[in-house]
Amino acid sequence: MHTFPETFQRDLDDLLRWRRDVRHFRSDPVDEALLQQCLDAFLVAPSVGLSEPWRIIRVESDAARTAALANYQAANAEALTGYKDDKAALYAQLKLSGMQEAPVQLAVYCDECTQKGAGLGAGTMPEMRRYSVVSAINLFWLAARARGIGVGWVSILDPVQLNRDLDVPEEWQLVGYLCVGYPEEANDTPELERKGWEDRRNALPIETR
Repeated sequence: MHTFPETFQRDLDDLLRWRRDVRHFRSDPVDEALLQQCLDAFLVAPSVGLSEPWRIIRVESDAARTAALANYQAANAEALTGYKDDKAALYAQLKLSGMQEAPVQLAVYCDECTQKGAGLGAGTMPEMRRYSVVSAINLFWLAARARGIGVGWVSILDPVQLNRDLDVPEEWQLVGYLCVGYPEEANDTPELERKGWEDRRNALPIETR
């Protein structure tokens, strides 16, 4: 097995720490060639049965972005009602989307009916297709961060409404809405941790059977 040098291993550890969900973006554009280098990570991502079920829509038009932002704002207002007292007050202060500033926005879908891969590995666990899309997104995220580009994953959305607004096929299931651009600040600590929403574990619990 090929082993990478220790300097690379340390750099990789740093990259994993710096891969953080970004919500505060600068508005300046991302170089298209650089963005394409990041997107090329999808081409080397693993997928169940080599099905490559990811489908990517670049959300660019004013109409599409306005609809996506309105979707988020409605879902976020609804989510706020699920919290009370101090947790509600803290939630209301959190910036949970960079959709108003991020120059690049991508809606990443899973094609649940793809014929590629002939169903290998997805017969008993069809959700593996979506897991494959998640894995590909993570590789894209790391490739972007290595080039100084930040990524934010917006999950506070109504996927059914977004599917209608973006006019996607019925068999496509939304996996992630990604905001992409240059971060306003450099920080390797998650914002939710900094704001006191939750603490990160310092040890991995593993059970044995």
